Amino acid sequence: MQTTPPSLVVDHRSGLLRWASGAARCAIGRGGVGVKLREGDGITPLGIYPLRKILYRADHGPAPRTGLPVEALNPDDGWCDAPGDPLYNRPVKHPYAASAEKMWRDDLLYDVVGVIGFNDDPVTDGAGSAIFLHVAREDYAPTEGCVALALSDLRKALAELEPGATIEIR
Repeated sequence: MQTTPPSLVVDHRSGLLRWASGAARCAIGRGGVGVKLREGDGITPLGIYPLRKILYRADHGPAPRTGLPVEALNPDDGWCDAPGDPLYNRPVKHPYAASAEKMWRDDLLYDVVGVIGFNDDPVTDGAGSAIFLHVAREDYAPTEGCVALALSDLRKALAELEPGATIEIR
């Protein structure tokens, strides 16, 4: 049962992500916000989820200021998105035999990444993977199901998070 208000709130109707002292435009999945039923549906999952940790590209900037655990990404980092694989919705190392998203990207979208605790405790095979809070494209194009905002706004929001932070997507 949620006893404290969410640290971050995504309101898909207004297109904003809100935190204690601010708000910023954000992008959501191409399928909108709703009940996520399967891998690849483009839906940003409705609900309240823990923020597990923050990942970042140390070669593209300093570690974000935040009260959450922070880890630097490595060029071989990936995230398994292959239903049926034993490491589905878990971090992996490339090369990986099954389908796995590259976390070390050339397009800068994963320069800073918040890992949203969706379908991870426990993992339901095929129900959706790799739901992140990450950097938006310049035109705020829809994501594959993640929440994305400008890097400067993402850093501002993360700076206010403390251990146990959550994100509400509504």
